Amino acid sequence: MADVAESLALLFDRPNEPLITPKGDKKAIFQLTPELVPPEYANNGIELNNRFGDDASEKIPLKELSSYPQFTVAKELPTDADFSLFLPKHQDMATEVIDVLMNVPENQLQDFLSTCVFARANLNPQLFNYCFSVALMHRTDTKNVPIKNFAETFPSKFMDSRVFQRARETAAVVPQTVARRPIVIPRDYTATNLEEEHRLAYWREDVGVNLHHWHWHLVYPFSASQRSIVDKDRRGELFYYMHQQLIARYNCERLNNALKRVKKFSNWREPIPEAYFPKLDSLTSSRGWPPRQANMSWQDLDRPVDGLKITISDMERWRRNVEEAISTGQVTTENGSTRPLDIDTLGNMLEASILSPNRQLYGSIHNNGHSFSAYMHDPKHQYLESFGVIADEATTMRDPFFYRWHAWIDDTCQKHKESPYVRPYTASELDNPGVQVTSIEIQGDNSQTNTLNTYWMKSAVDLSGGLDFSDRGPVFAEFTHLNHRPYRYVINVNNTGPARRTTVRIFIAPKFDERNANWSLSDQRKMFIEMDRFVMPLNAGQNTITRQSTQSSVTIPFEQTFRDVSGRRSDQRRNDQAAFNFCGCGWPQHMLVPKGTEAGAVYQLFVMLSNYELDSIDQPDGPQASCVEASSFCGLRDRKYPDRRAMGFPFDRPSSTATTIEGFIRPNMGLQDITIRLDNTTPQ
Repeated sequence: MADVAESLALLFDRPNEPLITPKGDKKAIFQLTPELVPPEYANNGIELNNRFGDDASEKIPLKELSSYPQFTVAKELPTDADFSLFLPKHQDMATEVIDVLMNVPENQLQDFLSTCVFARANLNPQLFNYCFSVALMHRTDTKNVPIKNFAETFPSKFMDSRVFQRARETAAVVPQTVARRPIVIPRDYTATNLEEEHRLAYWREDVGVNLHHWHWHLVYPFSASQRSIVDKDRRGELFYYMHQQLIARYNCERLNNALKRVKKFSNWREPIPEAYFPKLDSLTSSRGWPPRQANMSWQDLDRPVDGLKITISDMERWRRNVEEAISTGQVTTENGSTRPLDIDTLGNMLEASILSPNRQLYGSIHNNGHSFSAYMHDPKHQYLESFGVIADEATTMRDPFFYRWHAWIDDTCQKHKESPYVRPYTASELDNPGVQVTSIEIQGDNSQTNTLNTYWMKSAVDLSGGLDFSDRGPVFAEFTHLNHRPYRYVINVNNTGPARRTTVRIFIAPKFDERNANWSLSDQRKMFIEMDRFVMPLNAGQNTITRQSTQSSVTIPFEQTFRDVSGRRSDQRRNDQAAFNFCGCGWPQHMLVPKGTEAGAVYQLFVMLSNYELDSIDQPDGPQASCVEASSFCGLRDRKYPDRRAMGFPFDRPSSTATTIEGFIRPNMGLQDITIRLDNTTPQ
C-alpha cells in the first residue's frame, strides 16, 4: 500500500506536464504502456518515456488493464481549458470521471493506479485533479493518501502571473545545492488604495482563505452519481453555516477597515459598482483571467459550450419559489408531496446539490449566481472568453462581489431562521443547571489580559510542483499575510452539581457597529464568529478550563497552508508533513483572529457552557474520531456532525426576550470586552 500510495501522490506533480517525464523529488518515472501514453505523444511517447527512464532513480510499473474507460463526456473539455464546478457541463464531466475512479473495486490499487494514470494522460489537468482528489478522499482504500496543497499544484490561481517567469529563471539559473531566495509577492498588486474595496485585499486574496473554500467544496461536492459522496450528515446546513461564518468574518474585517457591512445583492438587474482585476494568468489555458469592469450587470446566459442557457427571469422565478417555501414552512418535492422546511433542506435547495428536494421547482440559484457573475463580459460566448475568477472554487473568494452574492444567500437563510416555523430557544435549552461561569479572560504571552495581538508576517509556498518543464528543486514565493500571537482562554466555572461533561462554545463579535453604536442582538448575533467548540469534563465545585488558541475546532494547523520563513513557530499541532486530508477544509489558523486596528478594536468575547445531555451525539468512539481539528467547519469523516445543536447555536436564531447581548447572558454564559490590536509594521 505504501508504494502505491507514493505513486498515487506523484500524479499531483506538475499537472500540465505529461507522465512521460520524471515526477517528484526522486525523479521517478511511470513505465507507460501504449494505452497510457498521452494522445499527443502517440507516435513517440514510449520512446521518450524509455529515454527519461534511463536516468530515473525509480521506475513505477503499471498494470495493464483488460479495458480502459471511454470518458465520452469528460474528453470534450480541452486540456488547455479552465474547469469550473459551477458549469452544468463541467459537473457532468466530473461526475463521469468520479464514477470511473470510484467504481474500481476496493483494494485493487494497482488497477486504480493504472486507471488514474490513463485519466491523467487523457483529460484536462484541472478536471483530473478535482476528480482524483475526490476519489482519494472518498474511497476507503485511499483516504489516507495525502492530497497535495492546491496552491503548490496550481500556483497560478493564487498569485501574480509575473511570478512564474522569475520562478522558471530561478529554477534554471540557481543550482539546487544553493539556497534559492524566495520570490516576493507584493502586498498590493491588484489595485491601489484609490479603490475602497482594496482595503480588504489582504483577506480576500489570502492563500489560506482561498484554499479553505476550495478544500471545503472538495470534501462536500454537490454532484456525484454515488449519492453517499454528497449525502453527508447535515450537509446542507453546513453549506449554510460555513458561508454564514465567511460573511460574518468578512464583515468584521470591513468594520476594522472603516467600511460598512457588505451590501447584499438583492436586485439582480441593477449594475454592480464593484470592479475586480485579478492579475492572474492560468498556466493551463495560458490566458489571463478576465476582469470585471465597474457597473456591469448580469445578462441572460446562452453558452452551449458550457451547458448554460438560463435567464435572469429563471433565477427570479426560482427565488419566488424559495421565498414561498420559507413563508409557508413547506417544500414541495418532485412527486408533488410536501414536507416541513428545515435549514439542511434549504441549504441543499439554494446551492443546489443533488439532495435538493425539487431542482425543477427551486432551481440552482447559488451555482448559477456564480455563473451569471463570471460571464458578464461574454454572456453569449461570442468572444470565446472563459469565466472570471468568481466561477472557480479556488479563486472565487478573491472577488469582492462573492461577498455581496453570499450576503444574499445568507440573508435568505436568516429569513428562514427568523420565520414563525423556527421557534426561539427556550430557557431550558439555553440553561445548564448547576453550572455557573464566574469569569472568562484571554491570556497572551505578554502581561496584558483580554488583548489579542495581530501582526504581519512572511510565509512561503513552494511553486516547483506546478512549474512544468523547468528544472527541479524548490522555488518559493513569499507572501505577507496576517497572523496573531498565540493566546489561551481561561474560564473559571462553579459546578454545584455532580461531575459531568459540558460543551464549551466560544465566539467573538465587534462590540460596536459601523456607526460606533451598540448593537441590537438581532444584528449582532449575525456578527458572532465561532472561535472554538470542545467538550470538557467538569468536576464538582470549582473548575478552571484552559484552552490554547492553536487547539481551535475551527482551524487547520499553520503548516497546512504555508512554509514559515520568518523563524516564528506558533502552532503546536504542526508536524513534519501535515496531512492535507479531510480536515484540510478548515479555516486557516493564521486568520482565526480578525485584524483589529492599531488603536485597538473592541470586541466581545462570549463563552457558553451548554448542557451536554442536549449536545451529545450517539455514535461510537473510534480512530476516525481523531479527526477533530476543524470539525466545526468540516464535521467528522464518515460520522455524524459532532454536535446535536443547530450549527451556530445559540446565535443561529433570534431571541424572544433579549434585545442586547448583555440581556441574553445566563449563569452558564460569560461576556468579556477584549481588544484586538494590530502591529502594522511591515516585516522585512
